[in-house]
Amino acid sequence: MAENSKRVLTVEGAKVNRNNKKGTFSSKDTKSDYSNNHFSSKENYEFILENLDCANCAAKIENKIQNIEGVNEAVVNFATKKLSFTLDSHEEYERVLRESKDIISKLEPDVVVKSIEKDGPKEAHSHIDGHGNEDLKHQFIQFAAAFVLFGTAIIFNFSERIEMLLFFLSYLLAGGEVVLKAFRNILRGQVFDENFLMSVATIGAFAIGEYPEGAAVMLFYQIGELFQDVAVNRSRRSIADLMDIRPDYANLLDGDEEKRVSPEEVAVGDIIIVKPGEKVPLDGTVTEGFSMVDTSALTGESVPREIEAGSQVLGGFINKNGLIRIKVSKAFGESTVSKILDLVQNASSRKAPTENFITKFARYYTPAVVITALLLAVVPPLILPGAEFSQWIYRALIFLVISCPCALVVSIPLGFFGGIGGASKNGILVKGSNYLEALNSIETVVFDKTGTLTKGVFNVTEIHNENNLTSEEVLQYAAFSEVYSNHPIASSILKAYGREVDKARLKDYEEISGHGTRVLVDGKEIFAGNSKLMNRGNISFVPAEAAGTIVYLAVDKKYSGYIVISDEIKEDAEQAIKELKKLGINKTVMLTGDSSKVGTKIGEKLGLDEVYSELLPQHKVEKLEFIDSRKTPNKKVVFVGDGINDAPVLARADIGIAMGGLGSDAAIEAADVVIMTDEPSKIASAVMIAKNTRKIVWQNIIFALGVKFLVLLLGALGIATMWAAVFADVGVALIAILNSMRVLRYKPI
Repeated sequence: MAENSKRVLTVEGAKVNRNNKKGTFSSKDTKSDYSNNHFSSKENYEFILENLDCANCAAKIENKIQNIEGVNEAVVNFATKKLSFTLDSHEEYERVLRESKDIISKLEPDVVVKSIEKDGPKEAHSHIDGHGNEDLKHQFIQFAAAFVLFGTAIIFNFSERIEMLLFFLSYLLAGGEVVLKAFRNILRGQVFDENFLMSVATIGAFAIGEYPEGAAVMLFYQIGELFQDVAVNRSRRSIADLMDIRPDYANLLDGDEEKRVSPEEVAVGDIIIVKPGEKVPLDGTVTEGFSMVDTSALTGESVPREIEAGSQVLGGFINKNGLIRIKVSKAFGESTVSKILDLVQNASSRKAPTENFITKFARYYTPAVVITALLLAVVPPLILPGAEFSQWIYRALIFLVISCPCALVVSIPLGFFGGIGGASKNGILVKGSNYLEALNSIETVVFDKTGTLTKGVFNVTEIHNENNLTSEEVLQYAAFSEVYSNHPIASSILKAYGREVDKARLKDYEEISGHGTRVLVDGKEIFAGNSKLMNRGNISFVPAEAAGTIVYLAVDKKYSGYIVISDEIKEDAEQAIKELKKLGINKTVMLTGDSSKVGTKIGEKLGLDEVYSELLPQHKVEKLEFIDSRKTPNKKVVFVGDGINDAPVLARADIGIAMGGLGSDAAIEAADVVIMTDEPSKIASAVMIAKNTRKIVWQNIIFALGVKFLVLLLGALGIATMWAAVFADVGVALIAILNSMRVLRYKPI
């Protein structure tokens, strides 16, 4: 995001993001949301929906705002209580905001729409707390009083009239607010919500003389709702705590004076002091001091890292022991910690197909059950001999209690959000729920070689001389040829040469893409590059048999020798391939611009299925498209690269994974998943987290729908009672939410 930064403008208190990011090159389903966002220059507005505790209502709000004229895209993120919508023009802003507030007021009158100010991430965290202690205390006292009245009516033998009065008072204390909300919503035109359904079901129970059940259902429904809200907010806080890496302050050095300021107030070039135990607030370079830093919040690695003067540090690291001074290299809005917070908090806005399916399912499920309940109450008594209305109305009321799909629409977003949070804790950034779910469908993983499977640290291991040149002269001419190149191969040659290159001796420097360089040194024409460069210059040479990257040298069109440069395979690369195979990924492929000999050797050592060598950047895209054309329908092709040189291929793949993305703007920008360390084994960890998340999400779906349909069936047959219906609604929702929280505790092997 460095070259295409996010500009934040304040418009009437709301945050307006102008996203001028790189677009993707793919039309794949997994990338559709990402592509739309990244090619768009539209204005995005974000708000916090305080007191939003109804997931079903959140889905309704999103659907209604999406249909407002002028709204290009609207998302309500229930997990973070965030509403965002995209407009084609800012002129529409006031009208759309007014209509959005009207919609929210009708659907959820208690919800307060608040703008996200400059310190968005910090403020967003503060809104996750949910119920205050006083509010909880008041509700518990109210429900305790209702429970005492209910228990008194059950235990003691009063007259029918007094019993009815006690049950009614218990009902009013527990559910008066529900009935009042239902009445208000009817006046606003909102009929089929949970308040209405519970009111009709319980009032109906009183009407047919089932006083104990009418009061008990409302009482336990409300208690269940309270515990459900507590569980939701605890889940939200647990996820927020996983990414609690935002620094609260920075110790700014102003002359000889130290001042504690907000990280946003620190400018690039300022010097800050970080004391033992404090978080590093901003990215920068250590200018003074020596210490150990805990990087686990960003990388998931528990082993402390040693830093000293000259070391690069990132915001979010924790200083363990020494006092250090840091020269700030990035403003807070562009720092790594700020980008990570933004990515994680907004990741669940890009919804997984399962989430979208459940949202659509819920839209039809409730009306279908309500219509069935109405038919169940009316039709059997009219056509079945001896059937009584009271009996079938009771069965219909059971349907109404079960008809709210809260268990699904609450637990599934929390499950995906928890999966994204858990992945980030393990040093894996997943940019959306859609990508997390797509990781379950991988068929082929395509790797870049340098910096991905190998360390990208090249060393000269052999020098072969020809044409009456000494080995020192071969290395010297190669150093002159590579002096202007920033390629790792060039760096290793210059490192091996070990002396300053006198650039005054150079003339006509030319870099030939995918081949090498041509340069005049002291009047001699030097060619340094691969075999293709030798063939291009019609230079007769003997192909080397050495394993490694070979740089051939020719002086005045005469072959003069070669230099062998070797790269080292990463320690966990072989294990990473084995783990991917264990996870059922059928094919692993490597694309490299290196020689066929080197590519084949590394491929055999790592156990890769296919290796394509000597590829130019554009050929990598073509090869990926060829691999993609052979995949099984509905399966995904993943490309793993360094996120800088491989941006086109990362974007073209169904899922792009950037390796070694720690602090790399280009990696965070181009990829869909960012591995915060250089470890290929983290790819398998990402797949394990995705599989575990999907398992828990589908456990919730099957459990919730299974229990609901079972109780619906038993209710229609007259076997189930309203007690079972309450469990099928609130109890199932609570269990599903608690099950979703297991995602946070999952640790991939």
